[in-house]
Amino acid sequence: MPRAGKAAPGEVRQAVHVALQAGYRHIDCASVYQNEEEVGDALDHVLRNGLVPRQELYICSKVWCVRLLVFRQGSCLVACHSWVVSWALKLDYLDLYLIHWPVTGNVGPEVKPSIKETWQAMEGLVREGLVRTIGTSNFGAKKLADILSYAQIPPAVCQVEVHPYHRNERLLAFCAQNNIHVTAYAPLGSPDSASIFPRKKPLVLMEDATVKASAGYAVAARSGKNVGQVLVRWALQHGTSVIPKSTSPARIRGNLAVLDWELSPEDYAALSSLPFQQRMVNGAMWLNPKGPYRTMEELWDEPEEEE
Repeated sequence: MPRAGKAAPGEVRQAVHVALQAGYRHIDCASVYQNEEEVGDALDHVLRNGLVPRQELYICSKVWCVRLLVFRQGSCLVACHSWVVSWALKLDYLDLYLIHWPVTGNVGPEVKPSIKETWQAMEGLVREGLVRTIGTSNFGAKKLADILSYAQIPPAVCQVEVHPYHRNERLLAFCAQNNIHVTAYAPLGSPDSASIFPRKKPLVLMEDATVKASAGYAVAARSGKNVGQVLVRWALQHGTSVIPKSTSPARIRGNLAVLDWELSPEDYAALSSLPFQQRMVNGAMWLNPKGPYRTMEELWDEPEEEE
């Protein structure tokens, strides 16, 4: 399930072709990635030429936060269908549509338009047949519980950061109890986002001694797989689907080569008990002393992890 993140012009189009040829069927997109046109070109090519049936594909996109300041219920329907679906991705419908963050970009004591209003607009997309399922990205348990209290169509998916340095176990337990599937993003610890998001400690997951092949003990050395494959496999065994991000053909193929083997119980336990815990994609840009989120705890519905 490749994640179509930012890349040089033309790279995403080629990456989608490589991924589909390799056997991927879930493509994760978002308006803010600014590459959905390239994804759409690739999808249009494979569908028009009968290379992959549409019913085998599972295409996800996300509505970007600041658009919600403009798009109310009626126009949100139009925006989703005319821009994301028809124009950019060249599809008739989305399989999954997510609220990208629990914000709209407004400043003040409450999120406006409210998350409830946005969710009801998302439900309208399902009723119109423009979207098959809906969910959230970067939502904590409290915000999900609030949606469940009024939703006529409950969230099907919660997409959040999950990896051995941020296991997110409380949220995963909440989602399991409420029949919400979790998709893990940043399974490699998001090393490329260190310059964007401030971090308390500059530790790098892919260089962790337990993960890295070293001294004949590390998980990667014993499994005979590379570090990236070990981390993707850990995410699957942790109970999530996973969306690694790459435009490298070799890495795209390698990330899929994790389905016919498992980490040993000992290796899985070692990765699942690393003491250092830190959210890498921490959303610090959304904090404002005037609200709606003044602290990380208000944004994520839980205290920051203790290292």
